[in-house]
Amino acid sequence: MTTRIGTFLSIGSPAMSELAAECGFDWVLIDLEHGCESEAALPDQLRSLRGSKTLGIVRVSAPHADLIARVLDWGADGIMVPHVNTVAEAEHCVRSATYPPDGHRGVSRTVRAYGYGMRLPGDNPPKPIILAQIETAEGVGNAAAIAAVEGITALFIGPADLSFDLKARKSPIPYDDCVHTVAKAARDHDKGCGILVRHADDKEKLKAMGFTWLAMDSDLSLVREGFRRNLELARMMSR
Repeated sequence: MTTRIGTFLSIGSPAMSELAAECGFDWVLIDLEHGCESEAALPDQLRSLRGSKTLGIVRVSAPHADLIARVLDWGADGIMVPHVNTVAEAEHCVRSATYPPDGHRGVSRTVRAYGYGMRLPGDNPPKPIILAQIETAEGVGNAAAIAAVEGITALFIGPADLSFDLKARKSPIPYDDCVHTVAKAARDHDKGCGILVRHADDKEKLKAMGFTWLAMDSDLSLVREGFRRNLELARMMSR
C-alpha cells in the first residue's frame, strides 16, 4: 500500500495550502475541528490546491451529515472525522459522504465538485476518502470492527486525544499497545492507517508498522518553532 505524506493546516490561509502543494505533499488536512478555518474560508483553501497533485482532506468538527456533504460539494477529496468510536458512527460517516444506494448524500449538479454544472457526476461518481479517527480507548477496542466497515478508507490515530483519554480513564492499556492494535486492525482489513507525526525520526518506525497516511506536523507548529528559534538566535546575537 502506498505511503502518503501529508501535513495538517491549522492557520486557515490559502497561501499555506498552496505552499504545501508547491512543496509536493501528497495530501493536506484542512482542520475545521481545532484550526482557525471557518466554513466560509474553506472553498478558497481548496481552490489553492487546484492544478496540483495534492489531495485536499477536510477534518469536519463533528459527523454532521449536512457539514460532510457541503465539504465534499465544495471539492474536498475526502474527510477526516474525529472521535469515531463505534461501528454505528463509522457507518453514519459513510452514509453521509456517499450517494444512494450506499448513503443518503444529496446530489447537486451545480456545486464546485462538478465545475458548477460544467461536469456531471455520472452514474458512478468516485467515492470520497474517509479517514476515521481513533482517539479513545473505546475506539481502540472497536478498531477492527470499524476497519471492516465498507467505505472507510483508513483508521487515523489522534495521538493527543488518545493519550489524554487513556490517562483520564486510568486505562491499564499502554499507549504503544493501542497504536499496534489500530495498525493491526487496519492491516487485517486491507485498510490504510494514519497518524500525526510530531518527530520526523518516528516516520520510518511507523512505516514499518504499516502506517500509510502520515501527517508530518502542522503549519502552525512549524511557524511557531521557526519564530522561537529565530528569536532565540537574535537574542543570543544581541548579548
